[in-house]
Amino acid sequence: MNFDEIIERRGTHSLKWDMMEKAYGVSADDGIPMWVADMDFRPPQVVTDTLRRMVDQGVFGYFGDDRDNKAAIGWWMQTRHDWDVAPEWIFTTHGLVNGTAVCVDAFTGPGDGVVLFTPVYHAFARVIRAADREVIECPLVQKDGRYEMDFDAYDAQMTGTEKMVILCSPHNPGGRVWTREELQGVADFAKRHDLVLVSDEIHHDLVYPGQKHIVMDLVDETIRDRLVMMTATTKSFNIAGAHVGNVIIPDDGLRARFAARMGAMGLSPNSFGMEMSAAAYSQEGAEWIDALVTYLDGNRRLFDEGVNAIPGLSSMPLEATYLAWVDVSGTGMEREEVLHRVERVAKIAVNHGPTFGKGGESWLRFNFATPRARVAEAVERLQGAFSDLQ
Repeated sequence: MNFDEIIERRGTHSLKWDMMEKAYGVSADDGIPMWVADMDFRPPQVVTDTLRRMVDQGVFGYFGDDRDNKAAIGWWMQTRHDWDVAPEWIFTTHGLVNGTAVCVDAFTGPGDGVVLFTPVYHAFARVIRAADREVIECPLVQKDGRYEMDFDAYDAQMTGTEKMVILCSPHNPGGRVWTREELQGVADFAKRHDLVLVSDEIHHDLVYPGQKHIVMDLVDETIRDRLVMMTATTKSFNIAGAHVGNVIIPDDGLRARFAARMGAMGLSPNSFGMEMSAAAYSQEGAEWIDALVTYLDGNRRLFDEGVNAIPGLSSMPLEATYLAWVDVSGTGMEREEVLHRVERVAKIAVNHGPTFGKGGESWLRFNFATPRARVAEAVERLQGAFSDLQ
């Protein structure tokens, strides 16, 4: 578990590295990619060993018999999140963006509204709009430097055409670990407006000391008839290229509707993703995650301290994830000037806040899941790019 190791990812068909120049005009030769949400770390050795055994066996046929994978998911959820999951509740999708898309297809119709608490992970809105549904943006409220929800305002926005609400828990990009009271508020909101509640909990393993992630299914049993849970190994263990995700549905009726759409789309699992996930959800994987979170916590502190020292820049305190959310409004600069300094002067590729929806206009998202020396260099470059403000 050497997270300080610099691993050469250029020329490996890495979206994060090899598409950075096309997306942001930042060359991989001397740029730092802090946009795509994957990590520059190797996964746990148990995952690599599993892939090596598959290669040594040498036959790559159709995958069958998912009992081991479901058992591993059940063990992980019970051991790490105090959540008992029955094997029959579990579907495997091609990642959770695909899982979200199947939910939209299964539980809503063209023209229906899907509620998002914005700013939030940009792929949600993309798949909703692509499916000819309407994105209903319910803006989060900043209070004491962090995001909170305003359900009175959200209630007033509802028109009756909404059929689904998607929650990001922990929140991306704000890094909030929602409290039990806040989660109950979401559950009550879904009940009041008769919404299917999709809880995307992909970041649930990446929670910092002093915080406790609470599984939505454990908050309120009365919402099970409208609840879809989504989790994955991909974000936790840096195996996003495996395109594998868990959609977990306790209710028989919702499960039947989801299964029907999966069947209609002809979706079936990827053997490599299934084997990698089963390997990751293990004691070895748990030890790796614990070490990872400790390392990321150090990166978080280094990045926030350096960025917050720049007048006009403010990094929202993170409770989870490895994605720093930085407000640049205090500089008084136009957005184009800020981006010029970050991308052309500092040569850092970052996610632009407006893509996350309402409330993201003055923000940038930085991925600091990379060796600490690179985080330190990014901080130094940012301080240099804004040196005239200091």
